[in-house]
Amino acid sequence: MRSIDYFDKGVERAGDRPAFIEGDMSMTFKELQAETYRFAAAMAADGAAYQSTVALYAPNHWSVLIALLGLWRFGAKWVPVNARNSVDTNIQFLNYVRCERLFYHSSMTEEVEEMLANIPSFTTAVCLDKPNGDHPSLEQFMKRGEGVDWQEKCDAFGNLDEIVGLFATGGTTGPSKGVNVTNLGWGTMLSTASCYWDVPDIEPVCLVTAPMTHAAGPVTVATMSIGATQVILPGFDAGKVLEAIEKHKVTHIYLPPTALYILMDHPDLNKYDLSSLKIFLLVGSPVAPEKLRQAVEIFGPCMCQCYGQVESPMITTWLDPATVARAAAGDHPERLASCGRATPHVRVGIMDDDGNLLPPGERGEIVSRGPLVSHSYFEKPEATEEVRTFGWHHTGDVAYRDEEGFFYIVDRKKDMIVTGGFNVYSAEVEACILELPQILECAVIGIPHEKWGEAVTAICVLAEGESISEEDVIAHCKTRLGGVKAPKKVEFWTELPKTPANKLDKKTIRQKFWGDSDRNVG
Repeated sequence: MRSIDYFDKGVERAGDRPAFIEGDMSMTFKELQAETYRFAAAMAADGAAYQSTVALYAPNHWSVLIALLGLWRFGAKWVPVNARNSVDTNIQFLNYVRCERLFYHSSMTEEVEEMLANIPSFTTAVCLDKPNGDHPSLEQFMKRGEGVDWQEKCDAFGNLDEIVGLFATGGTTGPSKGVNVTNLGWGTMLSTASCYWDVPDIEPVCLVTAPMTHAAGPVTVATMSIGATQVILPGFDAGKVLEAIEKHKVTHIYLPPTALYILMDHPDLNKYDLSSLKIFLLVGSPVAPEKLRQAVEIFGPCMCQCYGQVESPMITTWLDPATVARAAAGDHPERLASCGRATPHVRVGIMDDDGNLLPPGERGEIVSRGPLVSHSYFEKPEATEEVRTFGWHHTGDVAYRDEEGFFYIVDRKKDMIVTGGFNVYSAEVEACILELPQILECAVIGIPHEKWGEAVTAICVLAEGESISEEDVIAHCKTRLGGVKAPKKVEFWTELPKTPANKLDKKTIRQKFWGDSDRNVG
């Protein structure tokens, strides 16, 4: 089906229930559905073409739902813009995909001005929450569609090849790649997730506190398909999350492990009634097994997690609440370190470098195959072919599978760091640091961090006779890459270990920080 069809199923199921609540603002599912038609008609009146590219750049805000669902109603491609990236990074990606339209929140005005000055492909800019200079508000934009005779473009199969999104991957040695996500892949994800998350005999309520431009977006759309009301918070605040769970009787919530740890450490945790929770989903990075065990004690048998990436989104594997609860109680406690079993519509295997699928217990790269796998990289056929070697999608993550089919991630084949649920590729940070003339060599790795899972850390060798402070290195990276990718720590060594091929020996570097740990991820 089309992505918008999943929302329409939610309307059929819960038409008169609130689709979202944000402060004093709310709409029923039927009211929100009507707004998506208005948005689509306005896109037609504005001259937008089918499969045009539309960027959404905003914090969590109810208007994002209208724009997102409306652009899917029209048949456009969603380009989520990460507000935590540097402006340069976002400009680079939006130019690469030749984005045509920008819908943004007024809090992003300064960044948007710089974007508009440097992205010639933009034809339209709309401020979601209010008129802003020459830019109309979302309501003003939608009035353009009044009286327009617009018809949905759909076929009996649900437009399976239609692209619903151009999603950025983390860059390695160059700009991020754009992942072409089709209705087939996105729909497979939504239908799989909604089956797992559909709890009988409740009125579902999903708390949205993580960024909609990241994993919270798919969680939002998937839970709306089962009629879940979205309670929207502008960002993560542990106290406000606890208040919202009790006030709205929240049944579903997604958080990265870093936010879970903060929530568990809140001094008023025991003052709130959290018994309504049925699905507490952890995505983005591995969770510490002991923390997960403690979370079951605090929140009850609702804890669960899944594994995926942009190219094989979110629910490639699934670790269900019952399995987590049993493991926390001592039945196969090792499964607290697992990311679960393969989901029904995707094959998942462990592969060596020669393309051989490995038996249980042996470590290799996680590979996947099936309709969940995304279509391709935008205008990068060689990169697409490379990641599909041997007829499987290659994730770059190293893991093993046990005899019962549970997968355990132990390392990352690609030099990727997962910090606070966001992906950071070390080569991009290394290239930025090496722009500084004082630095001769550097290696960037992730080291264990209680809050972020992994903290971006740079190990640098100074050029002869040069000096620079840790603070100056970090400040340079924040300016060039943004706060997420910038190192949290910089160490200066006299030399970096090398392999026999004279490459940086990151395994040896990591050992100082990770020791003999079985898992080289947080």
